Amino acid sequence: MKNKSPIYASTVIAALGGLLFGFDTAVISGTTGALQSYFGLSEAMLGFTVVTALIGTIIGSMAVNRPSDIWGRKRVLIVLAVLYTVSALGSGLVWNLWSFWIFRFIGGLAVGGASVVSPMYIAEISPAEKRGRLVGWQQFNVCFGICLAYISNYFVAGLPCFSNSVSGLSAQWRWMFMMEAIPSAIFFLLLFRIPFSPRWLVEKKRHGEARAVLESLGMPNADVVYNEIVESMHQHYDVVHTKFWTKVYWLPITAAIALAVFNQLSGINALLYYAPKVFSMGGSDGKMALLQSIPIGIMLVIGTAIGLALIDKLGRKKLLIIGSLGMAVFLALVGFKFLGMQDGEQVSGSIMWLFIGYLFFFGPSTGTVIWVYISEIFPNRIRAKGQSLGSFSHWFMAAVVSQSFPIAAAAKSIGPGRSFLFFAVCMVVQAVFVWKVLPETKGVSLEALQKKLGME
Repeated sequence: MKNKSPIYASTVIAALGGLLFGFDTAVISGTTGALQSYFGLSEAMLGFTVVTALIGTIIGSMAVNRPSDIWGRKRVLIVLAVLYTVSALGSGLVWNLWSFWIFRFIGGLAVGGASVVSPMYIAEISPAEKRGRLVGWQQFNVCFGICLAYISNYFVAGLPCFSNSVSGLSAQWRWMFMMEAIPSAIFFLLLFRIPFSPRWLVEKKRHGEARAVLESLGMPNADVVYNEIVESMHQHYDVVHTKFWTKVYWLPITAAIALAVFNQLSGINALLYYAPKVFSMGGSDGKMALLQSIPIGIMLVIGTAIGLALIDKLGRKKLLIIGSLGMAVFLALVGFKFLGMQDGEQVSGSIMWLFIGYLFFFGPSTGTVIWVYISEIFPNRIRAKGQSLGSFSHWFMAAVVSQSFPIAAAAKSIGPGRSFLFFAVCMVVQAVFVWKVLPETKGVSLEALQKKLGME
């Protein structure tokens, strides 16, 4: 067991990028009411204020693939840790709406970059038989970060010490953002302890270092893995200029885009970004809505932990199909609950339990599988570009959902009920797509997988 510990340690450290990804994603949910009041925002402007970070994630996810190929996954993660810290402190010390948008955009760059580089790095240091669980740590940490943000928001809102002012301004929502600087600083320091990706080292023809890293990680059959990596590269060491948009890669490209889009059409960010607002629509007051968000975060962590335990046993396809159908049922129940709600009725408690049921299926399926599948379906020579495409698609759709949900939910002709029914239908479509199109990838090395799919 001892010889495996370097792989686990490097995985846990790299996956802290996911924790910050989750924290940054969810922290704004506890501030939307204060931001709307403080800056005088309409529903549309509130949606855009949330989306400013997502614009950063879209750009970050697309911009990061080239630097990660040139400078390495490790160095890029260090830069992202700095961006997380700057965004956390800056978002809490802003002086006007424009400055808030800028610092949230910077945080979005870090989130988008981490959603590409962290799972890619973990996939590249993982043995095939454990890759699903290890890459899944990224998503577990995303969910843990979301839960941590909900808990942090609730306690910051309840503690008098956070009602003091920063630069003479009301501080409670500011401290919610600045709390993220603590884990981001820890992430920055720990990154110096992880090795470079052995597959990136091979790309750079640093063969001796690559072999040494595989051995230091305690990789089973390190020489065999090293030879597979070298063989898989053939003459394609110039990964920066390798062609991506070719017919041979149609399957991984289709899979990456579809899984990323369906991830957002599950309605997950309509819930995560606006959890207190959704519960307020169900009749809760502000403090109760913050409290009801905490079980949502906890269930997300539990569901993802279940996914980590099952992903290398049941495989990716089964988890996605079962999860999609389960989510469809609970999303439909949420939609009908809102549609049947009478004026003045309090249904947020029952809606909270329905969302917990939804997350029981989301966590082990779409929540866990997306980043694992995208990180392993592409060949070594285009993995950074493929991971970037999947992440871009994910964050583009996150921006669309996050901008449109508060508007749709406030519209009398749509409302929250029909919004969640729409998400339910999308999950049925996802189940059919996974069943008919996606190949199973569990237990196959990254190099053997590209042979199996005809992408040598």
